[in-house]
Amino acid sequence: MSFELRALPYPQDDEKAFWFVFWGDKLYVKLNSQAAHIPYTDNLPGILSASAAKLYLGRINTLPCFAIEAAEASAIHDSLSPIGLRQLFGFIDDELFWLAARAYHLINWNRNNQYCGRCGEKTSFKELEHSKICNTCSLSIYPKISPAVIVAITKGDKLLLAKNVNNTTGFYSVLAGFVEPGENLEECIKREIKEEAGIEVKNIRYFGSQPWPFPDSLMIGFTAEYAGGELILDKSELSDAGWYAAEDLPQIPGSISISRKLIDWFVSSQTSKETS
Repeated sequence: MSFELRALPYPQDDEKAFWFVFWGDKLYVKLNSQAAHIPYTDNLPGILSASAAKLYLGRINTLPCFAIEAAEASAIHDSLSPIGLRQLFGFIDDELFWLAARAYHLINWNRNNQYCGRCGEKTSFKELEHSKICNTCSLSIYPKISPAVIVAITKGDKLLLAKNVNNTTGFYSVLAGFVEPGENLEECIKREIKEEAGIEVKNIRYFGSQPWPFPDSLMIGFTAEYAGGELILDKSELSDAGWYAAEDLPQIPGSISISRKLIDWFVSSQTSKETS
């Protein structure tokens, strides 16, 4: 699939479109045991009687896409079922999943910026871009994106994995943290790893990135190598951590996340060493 990002619809784009319908943190889809389907119709009133917000996303394969926030749950037709975005992964085409994630990000941004943070007056949408403007002081308000680093740290044939104190699923992951003002990404990695795990790292290399709209992060992935120090955990952040071999991993995140991609990279690199 090919996605074309736009802030304004083409003249014909209200005729028939994909509708990403939200109420709260749930997306409403046509759901069965095998798959989920985003409503694609020219009859929006047939699936939604009243909306609080409508944002144009762009086109996917030349088909228009809108994010809609329902005015209330009862406004959504009972043919649609609520599902959390994380649960949606695997039930829908990947391109549509990440477009749903983008829609969720923008719906949350709009919901949180009905009023100006500088003067408190009402905001409205700009026409030519995804942004809002204060009707009184003209402050421009763009969608918030919070950059965060996530890093796979190796020590020989072991990978550092940790369990966050707020994680209720029990899985272990690679370490991550938000970038502070004035930091570059490499500085953030060194600070976060030192603060949370007590160790130094070296040979930091870029791996990849992933939007993570829960609610507004951009995860920027790296690999790095252990450079020294003993594991000393910040117990306000991590409940446990350790060095794990590829054949002896604890419970790890699902394939939706870049953390899992980093772990899979480590496992694949160890397998390549064994077979070479």
